[in-house]
Amino acid sequence: MAQASNSFATFNSSRVREQLMDKIWNVSVSETPTLALVGKEKIDGLYHEWLTDSFAAGASNKVEQGNVPTIAASSDVVRYGNRTQISEKSGSITATQDRVEKAGESSEYDRQVSKRMVECKKDVEFGFIQNTTAIAAAAGVAPQARGLIGFTATNSSRGSGGASPNAVSNTAPTDGTTRALTETLLKDTMKLMFDNGAPDMDNIYALIPSAQRSTFDTFLASQTRFDKAEDKTLTATLEVYIGPFGRVKAVNARHMRTREVILLNKDYASLGVLRPMRDTELAKRGDAREFMVNTEWTCIVKNEKAHGIIADLT
Repeated sequence: MAQASNSFATFNSSRVREQLMDKIWNVSVSETPTLALVGKEKIDGLYHEWLTDSFAAGASNKVEQGNVPTIAASSDVVRYGNRTQISEKSGSITATQDRVEKAGESSEYDRQVSKRMVECKKDVEFGFIQNTTAIAAAAGVAPQARGLIGFTATNSSRGSGGASPNAVSNTAPTDGTTRALTETLLKDTMKLMFDNGAPDMDNIYALIPSAQRSTFDTFLASQTRFDKAEDKTLTATLEVYIGPFGRVKAVNARHMRTREVILLNKDYASLGVLRPMRDTELAKRGDAREFMVNTEWTCIVKNEKAHGIIADLT
């Protein structure tokens, strides 16, 4: 039906206000699951060090009566260390933008500072789980922390041509030929962890990139999955894998490389913090407020034998 003659419509009017919701919707990734699992500890230097040791394997041990022992050589501890890394974000807000009435949060400066803090924390998570080496600060050189994968050497499943890292000599791991993730690879890596003394094998977390999560969920696929009749839901994902050597809890890790799954013992890794994250308003330059958000941190792996990695995955 046609519009009534001479009726005054909204599209004829100059008086209709904009209807803008007073909220800002952000669906971008903000979680940092690895940092949520591991603890934090305060450090006081640019190069943080710690010591590891191990017991000799069990063996047959018998001597005759009155035995005069042959003194065995004593083994030394192994000394590990890591460099601190500075992660930083910055921004600038004009005085006009900070003053005008806005939808969502009233202060543009506060909103942008909060946003940069989340982004900086995501960068720390990213660096914490990488396969990087440690780099010392120098003129024109930004310091870098060795990531978790850069420590995990003993309990390592790698494709053909792949090589484990050596944190003592600061050697990075080498990528090998890729292969599919299988339950056998998971069991073999857990066996390595068990054989090499990894503690608390019922408290292991599998950090899984999205590319490998669907495959992980097929493990033990022959088991019956029960649906809840009362709410019509079906459990179609594997949250906890119980194998012959322990229990693994699945954690989706968005910031990992797609070619690796890390088996993390959260009690044997931590985030070392030299300078906690904070925001600093910078010196005034023109008609704007400039700021910086930064933190100085490192990755501490208290004993790399407590962790495992399945690398070189398609």
